[in-house]
Amino acid sequence: MAHFSQTSSAVGSHPRLLKDHPRLRQYVTHRQIYLLILPGLLYFIIFKVAPIWGYTVAFEDFNPFKGILGSKWVGLHYFVQLVHGKYFLEMFRNTVVISLMNLVFYFPAPIILALLLNEIRNEPFRRVNQTILYVPHFMSWVVIAGVTFFLLSVDVGVVNKAISFFGGKPVSFLSNKWLFWWIILLQNVWRETGWGTIIFLAAMSQIDPTMYEAATVDGASRLQQIVRITIPSIMPTIVILFIIQLGQIIQVSFEQILLMSNPYVLSVAQVFDTYAYSQGVVGGNFSIGVAVGIFKSVIGLVMVVTANTAIKRLGQEGIY
Repeated sequence: MAHFSQTSSAVGSHPRLLKDHPRLRQYVTHRQIYLLILPGLLYFIIFKVAPIWGYTVAFEDFNPFKGILGSKWVGLHYFVQLVHGKYFLEMFRNTVVISLMNLVFYFPAPIILALLLNEIRNEPFRRVNQTILYVPHFMSWVVIAGVTFFLLSVDVGVVNKAISFFGGKPVSFLSNKWLFWWIILLQNVWRETGWGTIIFLAAMSQIDPTMYEAATVDGASRLQQIVRITIPSIMPTIVILFIIQLGQIIQVSFEQILLMSNPYVLSVAQVFDTYAYSQGVVGGNFSIGVAVGIFKSVIGLVMVVTANTAIKRLGQEGIY
């Protein structure tokens, strides 16, 4: 830090140098800000940019003993194998359906919950509720899968015990392929809705309070204030997060799906992530595993660009 200050002082003592190099002058003037972003920048360089070199594995018949440079180049062979594989359409359907269900049912949930929390005027009560709602986000999928088993399993499940108590027949929730997607959705909603309210509450905190005061004077009800002031004010945030969510249309939680899968629901539980795990990690075919990752990235990029273009044509601000 001292060396950085000495260097900055040395540069700052040469006004001619700063005058001839406006970009350098900007760095020196805002050096504290650039120093703050340095850890994040290093993180992305080390963990996001540097590993891109490993993507070449998808275009090779990768042999760990020969390494990337020594493996045979096969081009798009593994991409063709992926697309023409017998499980491709099934994986694509399962991944897209789970993502669309999250988009339709989960995405609005944090917005609605944030609107409700924003209407609570008792500050201590609101903070207690926010804390309780944030807790599930910090639970691992292993814990959540265990809770789900405790609730829904046939033999020890609380729900089935209640059904049996009232004279009903136990239901095999966890082995019913028609219920699998809904169980995954409910887990996502329960775990992430509270955490998802943070960014919307932050956006609401930036709304000018005088707008609500003027609306109250004009006789607007609380519901009218939400519809006419709050929602339009946070709409740019909603649009940006919607575009990002569309970019993850082919991305699902690998740990969640893996833990909730069983042979009875495999036809609706097989997604690209579990396929990459079974083929790449378990089967040792690293090339097909990397090819799956690249395929998902390309689809996500196309969805983001398409959604951003459509949103801008509708008059909203996109992410770029």
